[in-house]
Amino acid sequence: MNYQQFLHEAMETARRSPGRGRPADYIPALAEADPESFGMALATVDGEVYGVGDWEQPFSIQSVSKLFTLALALAEGGDDLWQRVGREPSGNPFNSLVQLETEAGIPRNPFINAGALVATDRLLELTGDAAGAVREFLRAESGNAAIATDDTVAASEARNGHRNAALAHFIASYGNLRNPVDSVLAHYYAHCAIAANCRDLALAGRFLARHGLRADGSRLLTRSEAKRINAVMLTCGTYDAAGEFAYRVGLPGKSGVGGGVLAVLPGRGAVCVWSPGLDTAGNSVLGVAALDALTTATGWSVF
Repeated sequence: MNYQQFLHEAMETARRSPGRGRPADYIPALAEADPESFGMALATVDGEVYGVGDWEQPFSIQSVSKLFTLALALAEGGDDLWQRVGREPSGNPFNSLVQLETEAGIPRNPFINAGALVATDRLLELTGDAAGAVREFLRAESGNAAIATDDTVAASEARNGHRNAALAHFIASYGNLRNPVDSVLAHYYAHCAIAANCRDLALAGRFLARHGLRADGSRLLTRSEAKRINAVMLTCGTYDAAGEFAYRVGLPGKSGVGGGVLAVLPGRGAVCVWSPGLDTAGNSVLGVAALDALTTATGWSVF
């Protein structure tokens, strides 16, 4: 199969689609990104990597980091996390507070901001350095030791993160955070502000395509745990547009407001696409269009 040709055709199809969206402007450090930027990479389960466009340009991974936070929290601490966060789609924006009170401080899923704060708190409790654990995992799986938090972006998020602070304090008021709110927020911003490129993330995401196996062959998760993370990604990974993403792309995926989308091709590999122009739900316009084109052309789907 000519992976390079499929990626090139998906990129060209996406670029012909109408609309580019707008970069995230509620985080000032992300607002100046060029919505015409585009990169796409595919990493196979055997370690082959293919890429097109700006696939080696680092970008702020933002909520794509929540996938790795969740996986590491489960790997380190088992299923205890699921007593503190649900697995259901929220049906609300990713930073919404409205469900927390009626659901006693238990976030709907680990991919909305509230749920990711709980997962970050759990990983911090288990490791003492949640953001560091995510960074080291990405470095190891991608082979890129230069992956690091962009301190400018992290500081910008912290200065403007009033809603995240409100979420964290609200969760803490129900006893669902074990660490100080300020510490949880600092680690949350630090892992969201990690800068990586499409190649890095495609390689790092292969553990889910390999049913829980890391790049070195060691097991991070059981097959069952990997299956369940893929399921939660499919139903919750693209905010309140998860149904549309499943309809168009047909793969588990996790997006971030930096414009990245990481999708898993079970048994084949992982594909990451980046373009910073977002739709109203916070997903990359060109990124989703490219994944739609790729899966339509190849027939790759979990359905």
